[in-house]
Amino acid sequence: MSTNTVNPSASAEDNSFWSILREAVAGSSRDFTQGSIWIAIFLLAVPMILEMGMESVFAIVDIYFVGHLGADSVAVVGLTESMLAIIYAVAIGLSNGATATVARRTGEKDVEGAARSAAHAIYLGVIVSVVMSAIGIIFAPVFLALLGAEPQVIEQGTTFTRIMLGGNAVIVFLFLLNAIFRGAGDAAVAMRVLFLANLLNIFLAPCFIYGADIFAFLGWSVPQMVLDNWIFPRLGVTGAAIGTTIGRGIGVLFAVWYLIRKSGRITIHKEHWKFDSEIMSGLIKIAAPAVLQFTIATASWSALVRVVAGFGSEAIAGYVIGLRVIMFALLPAVGLSNAAATLVGQNLGAGKPERAESSVWKAAFVNAAVLGAVSLIFLFFSNAIVGIFTDEPRVLAYGTDCLHIVAYGFVFYAFGTVLESSFNGAGDTWTPTYLNLFIFWLFEIPLAYLLAYRFGFDVNGVFWAITIAFSVLAIVSALLFKRGKWKEKVV
Repeated sequence: MSTNTVNPSASAEDNSFWSILREAVAGSSRDFTQGSIWIAIFLLAVPMILEMGMESVFAIVDIYFVGHLGADSVAVVGLTESMLAIIYAVAIGLSNGATATVARRTGEKDVEGAARSAAHAIYLGVIVSVVMSAIGIIFAPVFLALLGAEPQVIEQGTTFTRIMLGGNAVIVFLFLLNAIFRGAGDAAVAMRVLFLANLLNIFLAPCFIYGADIFAFLGWSVPQMVLDNWIFPRLGVTGAAIGTTIGRGIGVLFAVWYLIRKSGRITIHKEHWKFDSEIMSGLIKIAAPAVLQFTIATASWSALVRVVAGFGSEAIAGYVIGLRVIMFALLPAVGLSNAAATLVGQNLGAGKPERAESSVWKAAFVNAAVLGAVSLIFLFFSNAIVGIFTDEPRVLAYGTDCLHIVAYGFVFYAFGTVLESSFNGAGDTWTPTYLNLFIFWLFEIPLAYLLAYRFGFDVNGVFWAITIAFSVLAIVSALLFKRGKWKEKVV
């Protein structure tokens, strides 16, 4: 099936806002190496933003229901999320390798090559997830202790952590399979996968957390017969892990079915599974530094949690809630960044480096406008937003400060994240790896410690360090992007 078939909705008379929006959500078959760059960004970014929204809903749902179990339960989720951040880093790194190779082959109109690249990305995902699962199950309590968890938090949270780390394959493959769809330009499929997974999580997580008490929690009056026959046990914070893992797992199964059974922009057939060392080698060369890149970045969040942990469980809980809200608010940035990466990969494959560069700058300016508006909301309504998730005064204060301070760096983050993703889309994964190493580990973390413990800023010192690091990342990324060496990358 040709990848450059033009959808009838691509005709000039159908390029109204609502027509393009419907096309973005339903799935577009346009050739993104031709036509309006603005429309291409919109068609890719809308489903990608919705996709990222679905991913963050996992965290928001869990923290909402777990938040009412107390600060220790929130701390369990937060500390485990810090460990999962490494898994996310690996998953996103593998996904960047998949997106870069699939997008480049798609831009070259090499449908078979795109499918073979996707199959080899899946091979990598299987190997990596099995190794991480074994490590996570064995060392879960050790990891909690290393992150500074108090004894009661370790006792309460070990099972939760083991389930989340042991079931990491569902996280890895949600990212990896959706990255394959995005690289091929089929972003709407990735959105549907996470929509399904989230519907299940929204239902299952609270049911497993509260059992039959979920009705009382929601303020619903139900017949005693329903309570007597309710099949879900009350598992507390552990229930959040079970519900989330089941929801993600079913989403992965749907994505696999779509990839091997449906006839879309990319479909893997039996012949595509034949191992090819050259394809695997090329994929590893891109994915390995990308994994390192995101491991460096996300491990820095874990290090920041360790700095915050010195101020107690309430500080951790406030930081976790604030960070969850921030990540949700940054979804447009992630969606636009992924759109830019896809456009860079496909246009370089089509031999159009200048169009690739233009796509990046357009996406970055749109991103800055959107996150600028979001930052104003945080500056004026941070207390009310955090209040949705907790009613504990000190936790509320910490979370409010987190939103208020980090919001100052949003516009810079808008540019930095698009530019870094564009390097990845080109297959130049080493440049953002070096950026993350120097800015996050050699600058942000020492600065956070100094501001928090030496200069009397306390927890707010961590928040200011994040904001300053965002700004430095954007400036340095822009300077490196303007040099243009990423255009010469062979994938």
